[in-house]
Amino acid sequence: MKFLFGTALTLFLVLAAYLLFWPVPIEPVAWDAPTNKGYVDTFAPNERLATPKLIDLDGHTGPEDATLGPDGLLYVSTHDGTIVRVDLESGKTEEFARTDGRPLGMEFGSDGRLYVSDAFRGLMAVEQDGKTVLLSDRTADGSPIRYANDLDITRSGLVYFSDASTKFGAREFGGTYEASLLDLMEHGPNGRVLKYDPKTGQTDVVIDGLSFANGVALAEDDSFLLISETGTYSVLKYWLAGDKAGGVETIIQNLPGFPDNLNRIGDGSYWLGLVSPRSAFADALSEQPFLRKVVQRLPASLRPKAQRYGFVVRLDGDGTILETIQAPQGFYALTTGATPGPNGELVVTSLTEPRLGYLEAGWEE
Repeated sequence: MKFLFGTALTLFLVLAAYLLFWPVPIEPVAWDAPTNKGYVDTFAPNERLATPKLIDLDGHTGPEDATLGPDGLLYVSTHDGTIVRVDLESGKTEEFARTDGRPLGMEFGSDGRLYVSDAFRGLMAVEQDGKTVLLSDRTADGSPIRYANDLDITRSGLVYFSDASTKFGAREFGGTYEASLLDLMEHGPNGRVLKYDPKTGQTDVVIDGLSFANGVALAEDDSFLLISETGTYSVLKYWLAGDKAGGVETIIQNLPGFPDNLNRIGDGSYWLGLVSPRSAFADALSEQPFLRKVVQRLPASLRPKAQRYGFVVRLDGDGTILETIQAPQGFYALTTGATPGPNGELVVTSLTEPRLGYLEAGWEE
């Protein structure tokens, strides 16, 4: 009996020491998470995304972002580094390019090139023949771009893009999802927005100190830039022109989920993806840095993670929520964003789905 007791005590002490002292990569920062009101009022649940049309991606998964090309076809970034070209009308898909990394946000420039934020490699461009070119993997001051995430392009060709975390690089920490969980658990000021000038080839820091900088989208007249700050459940507005140039304001705060990509619609409004509902457990630990370290030492299955729920939001440039489209049962889930299709469709992207989802023309009715 004494032997069993001694063994149990030893195991308990070893476990306690592990939970209290084992090194982890995060150094959590205390913050005050706003009270989550949940899916009520403007965000009340609906079933508008419950039964989307689906297009098989021929074995590719995670259609993170989609953009409409000048040829009327959709270009979709996927988990394995492939950019897939999709004809919504016929359902035909084909491989357009491979970045040899992890392509996320994409937009076509006026020069006909497809610009890509690749989380593993940096800012890239894809020529019309599918050839890839690395444009930038570090800033002018020499700091590496570790997690290029989303982008948008001005009429003059400047590329604004997010570097989600300067500490938890997507390649170094096992992937985009794994690195994002670490950065969100730490809640450090590791995110930033960058600007690439194709005339000089230089990349400069526009704004830093963000908690997981994610989606970016410009005003139609390039007067401001919207930024989704995932770690604070917020959308920011950074003024590029006018009396407020260089200023930042929060236009949406306390979202009920984690904001992801932002895409312009063309009418002054934007689609924003909420990739997952918020975690009550993570919010409760926001002011407890030490306990967040303890949680990080638990098996991954016991730590906070994304929950299956489909949710995209349409907002205007002032942060007014115009409508939401949801799939509460999670049939099409972990939604990263949405973009208009060539003939009035609404294409919805996802972090993990094996197919691309879209709503047919007339979905607004």
